[in-house]
Amino acid sequence: MLDTAQAEVLWLSLKVATTAVAASLPLALAVAWFLARSRWRGKMVVDAVVHLPLVLPPVVTGYLLLVALGRNSPVGGWLEHTFGLVFAFRWTGAALAGAIMGFPLMVRPIRLSLEAIDSRVEDAAATLGASPIWVWLSVTLPLALPGVIAGLVLAFARALGEFGATITFAANIPGETRTLPLAIYTFIQVPGGERQAGYLIAISVAVSLAALIASEVVARHVKRIQASGR
Repeated sequence: MLDTAQAEVLWLSLKVATTAVAASLPLALAVAWFLARSRWRGKMVVDAVVHLPLVLPPVVTGYLLLVALGRNSPVGGWLEHTFGLVFAFRWTGAALAGAIMGFPLMVRPIRLSLEAIDSRVEDAAATLGASPIWVWLSVTLPLALPGVIAGLVLAFARALGEFGATITFAANIPGETRTLPLAIYTFIQVPGGERQAGYLIAISVAVSLAALIASEVVARHVKRIQASGR
């Protein structure tokens, strides 16, 4: 049974990871489609920028976010005064850091799924009078769904385990930004905190395994539906 502090950390971590994935999914779909279908030669630059968080130290990403969106920055100040939206040292900042770190892991499987789709299927739908938007919704997206699910799970897991960018941009504030990895780090720095850290590690493993199993079940179900529809 979780105590109050552990339940708070788990709930905050799930909220941060879910928000990160939900907020980045529309952009990931658009970017993946662009990278898969565009013939623009400069798209390799876009691809490099998208995957930059994978090779940059997470602390660098967090620092750049702090410089760009901190309260004293032009953009951060404008967002706060105009929309009341604050990222630095808030749970929203932790979600943003998780979204950026997980974004490349979401884009890549979606892009690969889109590239694997036979364009003749989409062309056939278009010749039957379907609009481009309806072709995307009724043909392209369902066929790419396994890749979308894989991307969602990878990004969720990355956001759930994000540490470096989060602690740099959102800090380690109990009840506000202290997610599972930050709480584990805090406990292992305290004498006698190994037991609590062990509980949180077990929770992290359980949540990650549940997400992977759920994604596999959904992916198999989608494939069965696609196979039966052929």
